[in-house]
Amino acid sequence: MKIEINCHSSIKILSDKIIYFDPFKIEDESHDADIIFITHDHYDHFSIDDIKKIEKEDTVYVIPDCMYNLLGGENVITVEPGEKTVVEGYETFVVPSYNVTKQFHPKENGNVGYNVLIEGKRVFVAGDTDKNEDNVKIKCDIALVPVGGTYTMDYKEAAELVNIIKPEVAIPTHYGDIVGDKKDGEKFVALLDPEIRGELKIS
Repeated sequence: MKIEINCHSSIKILSDKIIYFDPFKIEDESHDADIIFITHDHYDHFSIDDIKKIEKEDTVYVIPDCMYNLLGGENVITVEPGEKTVVEGYETFVVPSYNVTKQFHPKENGNVGYNVLIEGKRVFVAGDTDKNEDNVKIKCDIALVPVGGTYTMDYKEAAELVNIIKPEVAIPTHYGDIVGDKKDGEKFVALLDPEIRGELKIS
């Protein structure tokens, strides 16, 4: 698979299908999305204008149950934190995503991250979250985690989480645009245990 980050937490994975997470600031009208996963309803994660640039007639949308009134329809799958499901052949575990020491993403809101099995690798997209009692239990091969602070973990806390769950690869997100310094990704990678490979996708 190939993993790209457009900016912030706007992620694209090219595999047997083309999968997006939280499309945001999309420039080209590609209309190539097979699946669009949304973590929560904040404007930098749920942008109808950007969804319209990538959606096509048979795109499947995966959203938290709490967002059904914002994006309903027959191609929409609603999920709840802690749920296990299969999306277009991809085994998916829905991870609770929430703040512990901040008020921006309370657990009761039902925001989510996703741990998706793609090409035999478990790809964890954390959503907007702090390190918490739920995500420290995640088992994954590739982890995409926010590092910008303010609304989520900063790079130090994100590295603590990743060093606990021990993926093969860790990719920092959610920095260098709305929040976080451009150097936060490098600082995050520098704190990873030696056996974990850090990859920077935000330039």
